[in-house]
Amino acid sequence: MFIDEVTLQVEAGRGGDGCTSFRREKYVPLGGPDGGDGGRGADIIFEVDEGLHTLLDLRYQKKIIGKKGENGKGKNKHGKSMDSVIIKVPQGTVITDMSTDLILGDLKDKNDRIIVAKGGRGGRGNASFKTAANTAPSFSEKGEPGEVRMLKIELKLLADVGLVGLPSVGKSTIISKISKAKPKIAEYHFTTLTPNLGLVKASNNQSFVMADLPGLIKGASEGVGLGDRFLRHIERTKLIVHVVDMSGNDGVDPYTAYQTINAELQAFSEKLINKPQVIVANKMDMPSSSDNLKEFKTKVKDKIFEVSAITGLGLQELVDYLAQTLTQIDNEPLYEDDKFESHVIYTFQKEQPYTISKDDDVWVISGDMVEKLFKMTNFNQEEGAYRFARKLQKLGIDDKLRELGCKDGDTVRILDFYFDFRE
Repeated sequence: MFIDEVTLQVEAGRGGDGCTSFRREKYVPLGGPDGGDGGRGADIIFEVDEGLHTLLDLRYQKKIIGKKGENGKGKNKHGKSMDSVIIKVPQGTVITDMSTDLILGDLKDKNDRIIVAKGGRGGRGNASFKTAANTAPSFSEKGEPGEVRMLKIELKLLADVGLVGLPSVGKSTIISKISKAKPKIAEYHFTTLTPNLGLVKASNNQSFVMADLPGLIKGASEGVGLGDRFLRHIERTKLIVHVVDMSGNDGVDPYTAYQTINAELQAFSEKLINKPQVIVANKMDMPSSSDNLKEFKTKVKDKIFEVSAITGLGLQELVDYLAQTLTQIDNEPLYEDDKFESHVIYTFQKEQPYTISKDDDVWVISGDMVEKLFKMTNFNQEEGAYRFARKLQKLGIDDKLRELGCKDGDTVRILDFYFDFRE
C-alpha cells in the first residue's frame, strides 16, 4: 500500500534521575555525598532507508517514545544514557513541526538523517551540588524531560520528469511503453490511484526517472478528486510532461483540458507552473486528433510532441528530447532557507522568563524555564523543595506575585501542582 503522508507525535526519552547518596564505609564516618548523575534520555532520529518506498510502517503509529535514561547510583555511579530511537523513512521524506509549520529536515539523499527530538539530560546527583558552604547536600535533580513534537511526515518522490494530465489521457500507457513500469491500465477514469516510477533510457544510454501521477481534475489543488495528495510528487521534478488527449473523445476540448491542468499547477504552487514543461499530444492515431491539433496549435505556440502511446508513434523522439533537456536544467532547491527551522534567525527580546495570570482565584505561573525547573525538582526531598523556592525568588516571581495582589494563603499553581503562597 502506498502511503505518502502521516502525522506522528514523538517524545524523546526523559533523562535519568540523579541519586541522593552518602558514602558509608567502616572507619569513614563522614564520607560525604556520592550520588551519581542520571543518564541522558533517548533521542528520536529519522534516517533514510533506500529500500523503503512508502510511509506505511508509520501509518498506524500514533506516538513514538524514547527510553528514559538510567538513574544515577551511589558510589558516584552515573546512569547509562539510552540509545537513540531510529525511524527509517524513504528518500524524499520531508518532516515538518506542526506547531511552527517549519521544516525540520528534507531527507533527499541516501545517507541523510536528522534528530527531530532530543532526549533530556540526566538529573544531577547530590555529589554535584557539594560546595564549600554545603558539604553534604541532601537533594538531587530529576531528569530533564525529553522534547515532544507533533510532526507531519510527507513523502515527495524523487523523479526527474513528472507526467501530468486529466484522467485517461494515456499517461500510464506512455510510461509502460518507455520504461519497465507496469501500472494498471483500463478504460475508466482514475485507473491510476498511486504514483508510478519508471526508469527511462534514451538512445544515447542516458537514463532518467519518470513519475506517472494519478489524473488531475479541476479543483485538484484544493483536494478535489485525488487532489493535492499527488501534486506534491512533482515538486522535486526538473521537468513536467503535460499529456493532452488530442482525440477529444471524452467530450473534453484539448485546449480546455490544457488550461485546466495548468491552472491547478499554478494554484498549488508558483514553482510548479514555472518549471520547464513539454506538451505531448497523445492519441494521434485517432481520426479526430489531426484537426484538433491544428486548432490547438493556433492557441499554444510551444513545441508539441505528437505521439500515440498505443502504436508507439513519436515516443522515442520524446524520450531523447527529454534526456537532452534534462542535462540543461539545474535542480533548484525545493524549499527556501527560511522554511527550515535550523535557518530561522530568532530575535530575542528582553522578556521575563515566566508569565503570571489568574484563573478564578488561582494564580497561575507558566513559562518554559519555570516548568522545566519544576519537573526536575524532587519535592519529596525537603532541601530540594527549598532550592526550588529560592530559584523562584531569584527569578523575581515572589515580588511579582505581591505586586499583582497575591496575599498570604492564596493558591498558586505551576502545571498541575497547587501550593499556598506564604510571606
